[in-house]
Amino acid sequence: MTLTAVRAQGAGGQNVNKVSSAVHLRFDVPASSLPEDVKARLLALADSRITQEGVVVIKAQEHRSQDMNRADAMQRLQALVDSVARPPRVRKATKPTYGSKQRRLEGKSQRSQTKALRGKLRDG
Repeated sequence: MTLTAVRAQGAGGQNVNKVSSAVHLRFDVPASSLPEDVKARLLALADSRITQEGVVVIKAQEHRSQDMNRADAMQRLQALVDSVARPPRVRKATKPTYGSKQRRLEGKSQRSQTKALRGKLRDG
């Protein structure tokens, strides 16, 4: 993990122009000590902060002080890792219940009757 202090962007006047208060955090996922399954889930995320080489890049520039921005960047990285730390629950296939089948068929027959009434009348 690499932390680099850079100048923040945007409005802020003299403080922004003179002080390197923003923080760039770079976290190399493949070279990290995370478990392999967590690495795989992290790299599989469709997140714009993860480069093609597997490096997470976080830029924190919310606060005026570098220490607060550093803490913010660390929290955001921790939240990202925590989001993939637990494996997703495996979905168990279930069959529809008897009642749900009956309700579905009842709805279909009602719709069928409604549409049948729209047809042309036959002399019979």
